[in-house]
Amino acid sequence: MIQAVIFDMDGVLINSEPAYFEVEKKLFKRLGLKISHQQHQTFVGMTMPTIWEIIKEKNELNYSIDELVEMHKEGIFNYFIKAEKLVTIPGIMLLLNKLEKSNKIITVASSTNRELVKIILEKMNILDRFKFYTGGNEVNKGKPAPDVFLLASQKIGIAPENCVVIEDSENGVIAAKKAGTKVIGFINPDSGQQDLSRADITIKEFSEINIEMLDKIIRLDSEDFCKTETYR
Repeated sequence: MIQAVIFDMDGVLINSEPAYFEVEKKLFKRLGLKISHQQHQTFVGMTMPTIWEIIKEKNELNYSIDELVEMHKEGIFNYFIKAEKLVTIPGIMLLLNKLEKSNKIITVASSTNRELVKIILEKMNILDRFKFYTGGNEVNKGKPAPDVFLLASQKIGIAPENCVVIEDSENGVIAAKKAGTKVIGFINPDSGQQDLSRADITIKEFSEINIEMLDKIIRLDSEDFCKTETYR
């Protein structure tokens, strides 16, 4: 039986990816970077340091990774701090209610900085629904590495094989499978073209998820993919 559900935040709890794209495009332009829309989409689900490591590898930049992350973080923080109210993706509140009634543990594991995760959850009025939440700055390696999901599993005291992760990005799905959890891929058009084929099942709306579905997911055969050392 699935004992816990681990939610990604951006693109799952909140439709925030368009905001990230907007802030990041402005920063790329300011830095004189030519990042294609296709490449930009591959960054979905990654931590800021990982994004800038990839960009710096192929571009000449007179800034350190720490400086680039700080500029990136400042833009994102300013955007969400100024937002008066943030709303959850349709169907999330009903799903949280279903999970609580069935005594499933719920938590959040995001690539976003933990401080910003708290700000966003507070502005959606759902922070108190989660006993624990985990941010990307709490782990050494961001998605597609499994670290953030392993830490979330450790915090709630539930083994990864008894957890299901809900993700909207390819990087997130890979990370969750690597961690040994089951995965529901949420098809969010605003998250760009994401390959969710490695997920155990995919959904287009959260109303598709019910407790019976969660209990069936755990009986699906484990994939050899989660044992490989290749993340992408």
